[in-house]
Amino acid sequence: MLITVSGPAGSGKSTLAAALADRLDYEHVSGGDIFRTIAAERDLTPVELNRTAEVDDQIDRDLDRRLRNLAREREDLVLESRLAGWMAGEYADLRLWLDAPFDVRVERIANREAKSLEQARSETESRADSERRRYREYYDIDVTDLTIYDLIVDTARWGPEKTTAFVLRAIESYDPDADEGQTPVAGVRYEF
Repeated sequence: MLITVSGPAGSGKSTLAAALADRLDYEHVSGGDIFRTIAAERDLTPVELNRTAEVDDQIDRDLDRRLRNLAREREDLVLESRLAGWMAGEYADLRLWLDAPFDVRVERIANREAKSLEQARSETESRADSERRRYREYYDIDVTDLTIYDLIVDTARWGPEKTTAFVLRAIESYDPDADEGQTPVAGVRYEF
């Protein structure tokens, strides 16, 4: 199977994706890891690459092309990134969206990155606005359209272990023979 895990910053994507890959004995590929690889290839820090991405659309397009290629080429994979569900498109068996209230996500980010709540809040808002604008411009994707996802989970409602157990039950109960069809990822311009 190819399972995608998407959601905004601080929603628990990496935690869940790593846990699923471990429990299912699947490979886990993170968009963040690919981003760091691209940064290293360009001899930049991730922060510097993020700033450069604001003016150089090829950075996002390179990342997204790599995600799309992985989805097309690999099986037994948990693919995690903000756009994994969109980029994997028709190749994904199950597309998961994680979310949590904004204040919860900000607190998680502040704790994880040792930042003040104010700094984490400002950076998270700015990043979300930038990504929303870029994804619309590049691919005509409205990231607030969650209709492509098979399962949407509010990770503030359960801790990481319970979220993992809940999602694993959903994955294990999935029967491809009874599947009446995915919600198509229509209208996306895959222009890399």
